[in-house]
Amino acid sequence: MRSKSRIEAEKRTVETMIRLYCLRKEGNKELCDGCKALAEYAAARLSRCPFGERKPTCRLCKVHCYRPEMKQRIKEIMRYSGPRMMLYHPIMAIRHLIREMFV
Repeated sequence: MRSKSRIEAEKRTVETMIRLYCLRKEGNKELCDGCKALAEYAAARLSRCPFGERKPTCRLCKVHCYRPEMKQRIKEIMRYSGPRMMLYHPIMAIRHLIREMFV
């Protein structure tokens, strides 16, 4: 079985973090329109990443491809969701940290 591409793994991680924020922090039962829009925006940005499969994690990336308002929103979400990923999605969090170490 072939492993997922780095881009697909990043998309899944970002979507999971957005979902965690929306459900736990905002208290929504499903993704709100703002979080849905951000998840779609993030997936589109990742699809067009100039680094392709050699892409670093967004935190370590030298190219800032997000619009300022989206960048601020995703930072807020990651600040909340990042530490909680170890509780709710430990395997995904560990894989993300490993990818970050081996850019």
